[in-house]
Amino acid sequence: VQLQASGGGLVQAGGSLRLSCAASGLRMDDYAFGWFRRAPGKEREGVSWISGNGRTTHDVDSVRGRFTISRDNDLNTVRLQMNDLKPEDTAVYYCAAREFYRSDWKYWGQGTQVTVSS
Repeated sequence: VQLQASGGGLVQAGGSLRLSCAASGLRMDDYAFGWFRRAPGKEREGVSWISGNGRTTHDVDSVRGRFTISRDNDLNTVRLQMNDLKPEDTAVYYCAAREFYRSDWKYWGQGTQVTVSS
């Protein structure tokens, strides 16, 4: 299984970015996906996750209403649309996958840097 995250970059506060996670080696329907981030000097935190069929999503309070997670199982891709970005969103963002019946995130991508300037 491989997860390849992309789409990070440098953006001004209030701007938008869209992250993508390309998955291979797994059956998409059987996996929930999540986006996590680690800011400098902070613990890794979960940002958003989405169920295998895409019908259920969850966002952490700090991004709710600004970030939207989605998936296209036919394209083996999970995306995170990030709008109204804030400097505190600056972090390395990782995508992760787990079988729908598990609670631990088994597979991780390599991370993509998001930097939001004020």
